[in-house]
This record gives sequence, structure tokens and C-alpha cells, in this order.
Amino acid sequence: MPPSSHPSVYITRMIPESGVASLARAGMAVRMFPLARNPEPADLLAEASHHDGFITQVGDRIDRPFLKRAAPRCKIVANCAVGTDNIDLKAAAELGVVVTNTPDVLTEATADLTLALLLAAARRLGEAERVVRAGAWRGWGMLDFLGADVHGRTLGIVGAGRIGTAVARRARGFDMALLYCGRNRHAKIEQLGARRVLLYELLENSDFVSLHAPLTPETRHMIDAKAFSHFKAGAILINASRGSLVDQVEMIEALRNGRLAAAGLDVYEKEPAVPSELLAMENVVLLPHIGSATVSARDRMAEMAAANILAVLGGKGPVNPVS
Repeated sequence: MPPSSHPSVYITRMIPESGVASLARAGMAVRMFPLARNPEPADLLAEASHHDGFITQVGDRIDRPFLKRAAPRCKIVANCAVGTDNIDLKAAAELGVVVTNTPDVLTEATADLTLALLLAAARRLGEAERVVRAGAWRGWGMLDFLGADVHGRTLGIVGAGRIGTAVARRARGFDMALLYCGRNRHAKIEQLGARRVLLYELLENSDFVSLHAPLTPETRHMIDAKAFSHFKAGAILINASRGSLVDQVEMIEALRNGRLAAAGLDVYEKEPAVPSELLAMENVVLLPHIGSATVSARDRMAEMAAANILAVLGGKGPVNPVS
């Protein structure tokens, strides 16, 4: 790769033009992964030592081998997401590579999507729409597509950060009782009437359980066989956070045996792979990780990632550092 007098920024996947444009206006030499498919780890490793900064996404594995090759030239990895479980943060800190994320800007979009999943799973919207599209609807029937009430039921929120609190705010419009669990008390969600309880108490008393915890070694498979044994019979699980919060094998069994009445999923353990068992289940709403997929949210995510790049490569502190 020929040397350049301008700082080089590599973008691993397409992002909105607003983010690219802000880098270009600042005189950055911008390169982007050129193929239609998503980059493999080997693709990223080949670029690691050639750039001053990277804009990455949740599907990119930024591990120790990548970071070791990228440093010392690479000063920043700007992840276009809230979560950073795809990045080896310990290695980045040891090697002096700043890691940033894009908080706040996707909160409302993801909360909207969470509520959409909840309603779709409760009222069997996916199943009903498939019947209409297949030309199999034979007219109104009193016993057709009977779902679960949402109004006045209990919602358990696992992880009461920005998105969990935004979901609670929406649930108030449905007069839902609110429970939450988390490592710390959260005043904002409690101001909405949510009561803090331990995880298993939350599961035992919630008609709907919505996951909003970050993925860490401690939270991986936090919803496992033991947790499913505590779910209220006929509850509905919503996950628009990270697929690996849930043991998918145990979730499938809970859906089969009726412990779960339904699930609304936007994320999976090994994306983009979705287990064939889930694909075959009518009581599961399946979305392709689109929690933040609104025009304005994605524009702001790209702009925020670019702002972090510009700050760090300009010798300033990051706007949104991840420790």
C-alpha cells in the first residue's frame, strides 16, 4: 500500500455516507472493504498494520492478533455499536489502542423495535401475516390467532441501562407493571415505577421478559436451563440485545415444552446463522438484527464513529471511550 501524507481510516463494512463524508472533509484517506460479502478475520488482519484508525461493526472480530498487528500505527478502533463484545478490550488497552462506541444515538430506535417484537410475539402477528400472504385466510373467526394480552401485564427488564429504561417508558403506556434486575440500582427506571428484584424473582413473576444486558463473560448464557425453570409458565421472551445472553438450545426446548409461549428475537448466538428449529416454529418472531435500523439512528451512529476517529487522530481525547 503506498504511503499517504493523510491519516488513513479503514471502514470494515458500508456505513451511511454522512460518516464517510465527515472523514473526507477532514482530509482523511478513507478506504473501505471492497467486496459485497462481509469481511472475514483474515481480510481484516491483512489491513491491520496499514491504517491509523478503523471503523468496525459488531460482526467484526477485533481480537489480540489483529490489535497486535495494528499497533502501534493504529490509534483507535471506533465500533459502530453500543456493545463492544466483538473487541478484545484488554488487548487494546495493553497495546495503547483506544476503543470507542456509539451510545445514546440508537437508544430510542432499539426500544421501539423491542416493543414491536413484544407486540408481534404476543399477538402472533408473524404467523397471522404468513397466513394472509399464503392466500390461506378464510375470513374472520372468533378463535383464530388468539394471543396474549399486553395491557396491564408484567414486564421484566433484565438490564436497566439506557435502552432498558426507554423500553420501560414505553411500557407505561400499556399500564404494565415493571420489574427490573441489574448489578446496581437505577433511579431513572425506578422513577417510572419499576421495582428492582433478583433475576429469578423477575422470571417467576413476569409475563414478558426483555433482555438488555451487555454481553460479558458473566452474562453469557445468563438465561440458561436453570433460568428457564424459573420462567412463569407461558411467558414471552424478547431479545434485541445479544444472542449469547441466552442458551439457544435451552430456549428452543422451553418453546417446545410450553414454558415459553413465544419469543421475539432480533439477535442470535452465531449470526447470521439461525437454528433450523427456530425457523420452523410459528410462535417465534425472527428479525435480522435491525434494532437500530432507522435512517436517523444509523446516520448518527456513523457520524459519532467518525467524530471519535477525528478526535483521537487529531490528538484529542475520544468522545465516547470504552474502558
